[in-house]
Amino acid sequence: MTRPHIEPYVELNEDYKAFGLPGFTGSDFKTLSLDPETGACSLKVRFNAGYSRKPGMSYSDMELFVLGGTMQLGDQVIGEGHYLFVPAGMALPAITSEDGCETLVFFNDAEPHWQESDEHHELTLKAGYVSLNTYKDAPWSGGSIVSPSVATGCMIKLLRYDPLTEAMTFLYCMTPEFMQDNISYHDCGEESYHIWGTSWMMQFGDLPTGGYFWRPPYINHGSFRSKLGCIALGRTDSKLHNYFHFNPWTNPSENLHRAASMLYRQRPQLFKWVAAHGGHNHPHGPVGQTAAVAPTDVAPTDVAPNDFEHVDYGDDPQVQMLANQVMRFLEADRSGHHHHHDD
Repeated sequence: MTRPHIEPYVELNEDYKAFGLPGFTGSDFKTLSLDPETGACSLKVRFNAGYSRKPGMSYSDMELFVLGGTMQLGDQVIGEGHYLFVPAGMALPAITSEDGCETLVFFNDAEPHWQESDEHHELTLKAGYVSLNTYKDAPWSGGSIVSPSVATGCMIKLLRYDPLTEAMTFLYCMTPEFMQDNISYHDCGEESYHIWGTSWMMQFGDLPTGGYFWRPPYINHGSFRSKLGCIALGRTDSKLHNYFHFNPWTNPSENLHRAASMLYRQRPQLFKWVAAHGGHNHPHGPVGQTAAVAPTDVAPTDVAPNDFEHVDYGDDPQVQMLANQVMRFLEADRSGHHHHHDD
């Protein structure tokens, strides 16, 4: 996802625009965020009273969350708090809304699209379809569903989980007087929409009802507060891993290097593979890829990514041993074993 950082954004301050695309006539929209390369987007969509469309499908995975009002989806009436995940190519039945409703709609792969059809595409993943009354039929779990975990008082309802990318869609809530005093960042892009309530973040201030953010990887955020509590819909594009620290002034590049240093120490075999297969993807420090292909007498600290919290970790004997293994691995790779890359 290549969307720009948007935070904070309060969509309630903006006007709706008429939605003129096929399948959406009779609705209005606000753009929350947009990928300029693919057209993938997050929208607030108001289906006006009397809206209707025939059965049809999209060539993008689509997610929908009902904020208020009701719509008729075939024989099913869905209302406030209902969540849908509709895989690309899966045909939905006819949709109507007699009195109108407000929703969040996410097109994950491409621009908004609808094509009339009462049959699924032959390649659609029908088993991926999710239809869930999130307020009544989904249980709350502790924040420890993500590890390392957030502070006590933040709970999650997992609505959808992608077993390949570990991307998630979830409701989360902060209890009244919730507080977390550290800084965090993630490897994934994440977004959130405040359904109700206000939370406060040191870098970005208050996010009230109707507040939204799209946050790329490695952006510092925290500490956090919520005086009266809040409930929000959150999404990530891959695994949500919490990197915690207490330095609010680090930039995304420094945070990325610190994350790479953890990979270097904790998963050295994977780090060696990354370093040897395509230098442009190597999570390197300021010395750069030059150090990763240097002679074996290069100092281990020149190979290890920077870690702003542990600047001298490369001097540790065990880390030096790993660094020497990395160099020997690269030397063997350069000596004529390139035909093993696909193995």
